[in-house]
Amino acid sequence: MAQAVLTIDLSAIRANWYALAAMGRAETAAVVKANAYGLGADRVAKTLAQIGVRRFFVAEAQEGVALRRALGPGPEINVFSGHMTGDTAAIRDAELTPMLNSIDQMLRHVEALPGHPFGIQLDSGMNRLGMEPGEWAALRDIALSQKPRLVMSHLACADERDHGMNAFQLQTFRQMTDGIGAPRSLSATGGILLGTDYHFDVTRPGIGLYGGLPFVDAAPVAALDIPVIQVRDLVPGESVGYGNTWVARKPSKIATIAGGYADGIIRAMGPKAYVWAGETRCKIVGRISMDLIAVDVTHLDDMPETVELLGRHQFVDTLGDAAGTIGYEILTSLGNRYARRYVGA
Repeated sequence: MAQAVLTIDLSAIRANWYALAAMGRAETAAVVKANAYGLGADRVAKTLAQIGVRRFFVAEAQEGVALRRALGPGPEINVFSGHMTGDTAAIRDAELTPMLNSIDQMLRHVEALPGHPFGIQLDSGMNRLGMEPGEWAALRDIALSQKPRLVMSHLACADERDHGMNAFQLQTFRQMTDGIGAPRSLSATGGILLGTDYHFDVTRPGIGLYGGLPFVDAAPVAALDIPVIQVRDLVPGESVGYGNTWVARKPSKIATIAGGYADGIIRAMGPKAYVWAGETRCKIVGRISMDLIAVDVTHLDDMPETVELLGRHQFVDTLGDAAGTIGYEILTSLGNRYARRYVGA
């Protein structure tokens, strides 16, 4: 069968959540936006709910609707994008908690759904989402009288421990929120690792749950094994793939494996990426195409049936480096053609 197998280790996700939760005393939530970073929000969220996670975060309302369908009533589902035009029915029917980002969203929410739970997102310096200090000062007393479930902001440089932006945003967030009474949240994975000064009442781990940096001690979660379709012998001077970008300089064996950029294997990683055949590293050669990748297996004694692109030898950030990107993009790009296998349920 020419179908790659993506294995998701739910026990590793649980272990990563426990490890991050143990770093402080705050309530530890879970970010499961983008289909749990490509790994299946329904399965991931159910797994975390079973160990006591009661607060989840998604990017937009329709993700929240699907998550509510998977989780059922009870857990709080927070929506980072807030209350957008057209979201009222979804927020009401799925019992979502929008994180309101502006005065306009606040007005929309209290007019359309008076008494419905909400949170507030503040801009402490990232200039992406949230109310800026002046906007918040004008709205603060009115908003707090409605008893928001959470007041949050987001760190821009938390993956760089010594970056001055971290201390600046911490100070700004404190100035905007000290004394408010409502629960506060500033930290995702990187912020958790900065220490308890950044934790406040709720932390929101995302990439750390799924085995990515900056949580260097994370257990690997995703493994990707790709079938070998064919092995061929090349003589010196023969080329491989589109554009003749790789040419054999000596007699070579080339394996063609069943994966490509249609599966989220980023084309740009080709010149720097490897796969593993057992304990042996094998270089990807030529261009990654839509469905196929060529691998140099000249040095192998036995030809494998599958090779490992992700797993115990190679983590998501290793592939991210090869592609000139980050582990987040590797995970969220994983395609729909894989046979997905969940272990550790």
